Amino acid sequence: MSNLVRTFKPQAKNFDESIKQLYFSLAADKVGGAARDQAKEYLQDQLSQARTLRNELPERLSDLAPWMHERAAAVGEEYRQYLSVRKGGAPRRFFTNRSHALHFLQAVAPTKLVDGAWLYGLLPRWKDLDYLPLIRTYLEELGDGIAEKNHVVLYKKLLTTHGCEQWRDLDEEHFIQGAIQLCLAHEADQFLPEVIGYNLGYEQLPLHLLITAYELNELGIDPYYFTLHITIDNAATGHAHKALASLQQLQPLVGDAELFYRRVADGYRLNDLGANTMSVIRSFDLEKEVIDVFREKSMVGKNMHSDYCRVGGRTVNDWLSDAEQIPAFLKALEDAGWIVRGEPAEHSRFWRLIQGEHAEMFGVFNEYEQQLLRDWIALPVSSEKGRIPDAGATASRAPSFRMQQRQVAAAKRSGDSKRVQYIGTARSIFRKTHEHEGVDDFTSELRLFEQKLSSLNSEDAVMRTLINMMSPAHHHTKVGLMATRMFSKLIA
Repeated sequence: MSNLVRTFKPQAKNFDESIKQLYFSLAADKVGGAARDQAKEYLQDQLSQARTLRNELPERLSDLAPWMHERAAAVGEEYRQYLSVRKGGAPRRFFTNRSHALHFLQAVAPTKLVDGAWLYGLLPRWKDLDYLPLIRTYLEELGDGIAEKNHVVLYKKLLTTHGCEQWRDLDEEHFIQGAIQLCLAHEADQFLPEVIGYNLGYEQLPLHLLITAYELNELGIDPYYFTLHITIDNAATGHAHKALASLQQLQPLVGDAELFYRRVADGYRLNDLGANTMSVIRSFDLEKEVIDVFREKSMVGKNMHSDYCRVGGRTVNDWLSDAEQIPAFLKALEDAGWIVRGEPAEHSRFWRLIQGEHAEMFGVFNEYEQQLLRDWIALPVSSEKGRIPDAGATASRAPSFRMQQRQVAAAKRSGDSKRVQYIGTARSIFRKTHEHEGVDDFTSELRLFEQKLSSLNSEDAVMRTLINMMSPAHHHTKVGLMATRMFSKLIA
């Protein structure tokens, strides 16, 4: 889709329900009729907004293939230019520091945690060969039931690793794309051309995905979730190719083909609604994020400090009693020398309270919050909003994520052979122990699911049961992964 910042329209014209409420209703264990009615209404409203946006698709379906290849070539050329200027010493284009990157990961979580959902509604068509390419695309989004390749599992792990799990508190704008995907998931029967068009748009490789992966790796953050999409969405053999082939296969031979293609174009433009990669990146305000963290902590910490804890002549409890005082409190910490701006965080006494072997406030701030504080303290007060000058260019760089992985691999190859031997022995003992244990609390749910499937007396009943467990709410669970593996084998 377009790399331009898209205008966010937070409230749909006719849809009065909370977008977040709709999102969580459609991502729930069971989706009721009321939620589906709301999904249909919301989709119709979003489509009316999408029709006001510029249509990027060529006028004729026959021109789509060359258009896609030209677009892919243009993105490749832009990325080549990006790499050239970076090698010439230019700063990172997207992320000014590590906390900026982590903020991005958290802000796009509502979309990433329903990755592929728009195709879920096609699974009941598993007997129809025309839909198999799109169904296989959905299965690949689910990693074919392999946890290490399931896109939602990968993203959940990324969030957990870096303490970015507070995405549920994000503003409504961040839930628009996820809500659209979930609406398409549950209303595919009424919006099939729009599903096809949305899929076509989502599977095009954008420049921002390439840059995001490059800069995350540079900042020591695992880029695999993003590099996986770079390879799997390629226009030659990947999801982009399958998206075009499916559209060509499913265009109507009888009926209004022009109307069908217009609806496809509407679905394509749904990708342009709500918060997106570029708007999220440009909205980052380091100062505001730090203040928000302290305001949240004040709700719990305002009565947790003794009267001996004083800053600027006032107790810490007094400072924290009113969240509006947080900016002044941070300034008081600076004036008192507890925080030394423009220097490494380790030079500040406040940092040593939260980080270190005997830190008195150990555990109060998670990894993401600590990274915000670290970058904020290191930022000179006079600097541009949230930006460390020439970040990633003139300063000495920390090892990239891939470099760290290579160092770990090298250490394993040349390091402590006794440790390697111990790990191998432990794994062998674990396997032998569990061979005789049978079903336990960790495996009982999977065994019950197997028993349920074995009790069914028809192929259709088995497939319906598997499909229920492959929904956006379930496919990333242990049972959902098992169901995906079974489904993949049965349609092979």
